[in-house]
Amino acid sequence: MSTALRPNTAIEVGEIIAWAAAEDTPLSIVGRGTKTGLGNVAHTEHTLDLAHLSGITLYEPEELILQAKAGTPIAEIEAVLTEKNQMLAFEPPDLGPLLGTAPNAGSIGGVLACNLSGPRRFKAGAARDHFLGASAYSGRSELFKAGGRVVKNVTGYDLCKILAGSYGTLAVMTDVTVKVLPAPDKVRTVLISGLDDDGGLHAMTQGLLSALEISGAAHIPATLTPRSGVDYVSQSGVALTALRIEGPAGSVEDRCTALRKLLSAYGETEELHSRNSTVFWKEVGNVYSFAHESRAVWRISVAPQAGARAGALIRTVPNAECYYDWGGGLLWAAVPPEGDVGASAIRNAVAQVGGGHATLIRAPEDLRGETTVYQPQESGIAALNARLKSAFDPKGILNPGRFAVSA
Repeated sequence: MSTALRPNTAIEVGEIIAWAAAEDTPLSIVGRGTKTGLGNVAHTEHTLDLAHLSGITLYEPEELILQAKAGTPIAEIEAVLTEKNQMLAFEPPDLGPLLGTAPNAGSIGGVLACNLSGPRRFKAGAARDHFLGASAYSGRSELFKAGGRVVKNVTGYDLCKILAGSYGTLAVMTDVTVKVLPAPDKVRTVLISGLDDDGGLHAMTQGLLSALEISGAAHIPATLTPRSGVDYVSQSGVALTALRIEGPAGSVEDRCTALRKLLSAYGETEELHSRNSTVFWKEVGNVYSFAHESRAVWRISVAPQAGARAGALIRTVPNAECYYDWGGGLLWAAVPPEGDVGASAIRNAVAQVGGGHATLIRAPEDLRGETTVYQPQESGIAALNARLKSAFDPKGILNPGRFAVSA
């Protein structure tokens, strides 16, 4: 079992990394430990646990910025933002239950390091698009600062974009600054009942191409709707196609009416209002449908128009199921936890529909260690990533192998 090193200050983080670099001792980097199941299996003798680096250090609602230590729980940040009717617009998902850890326990540093975004991604951007600044230590134990405390920052290279999605393999963030936005006054979701995957994706495309400012578009097959905590969804007995509308109350009501009229040709429609809408979209983003079971889970990104075909190919794997987010551009698939956990079939499906990315999100550790977790990269991108790793962490002590991909 790995020994946990728990610094109380940023300076102590630097000291631990300096010791690890001098001793050529690899470190596993965790925020609050909820995402250790993501990525390749990394076996190290020591874990650098940032949970004690917690707390909001700056919040300026009028300037739409918030600064916090990297180990600060997302739940704590969202509670403070709610008091000012603001939000993290990239809708950070809570993958704790999916990965077998506690709910509502993830950190802001972990979300940014993994670049995790929820259903609003196609409208509001990814987590990296809301990541304004950071203080971090490289694998040389060199402290550096990236970005700043303003929404617009054009000073030199955007290191925040590099750190986001690097899974802690380039540097250890101690403090982060993010952009926040006003929360919508009202949220409603228009549901269309009984469409197959092709019909659901066509309906979502119709809504997304309209001027109605859709902020969420998902299709849940009939086999998965009973798992929802929203009564109307769980008791529907059919597949549901969902489109979310947010904003001022009057505008939301008018746009929902217009959307229901636009989509009337696709079948019967219904609405979820604010509370049920909030629960439903959290379930979509948190992959709630597959959280409390044992199947392996894949995250597949393809062109939205290819989503239904990709889903059909993935379902050729016995006992496989999937649902669609981002208007059909994101598929979450569950497959049996055996063999190559569907890797060959899923990557073949991605290739057949014109390309994309398939990432293994959850699987038993022994199978995860034997499977190519990430979509193999072409040689140029793989070489660029190798140069970045060498520049930031020349001895390879930070999360070794966690985000390794091959050409």
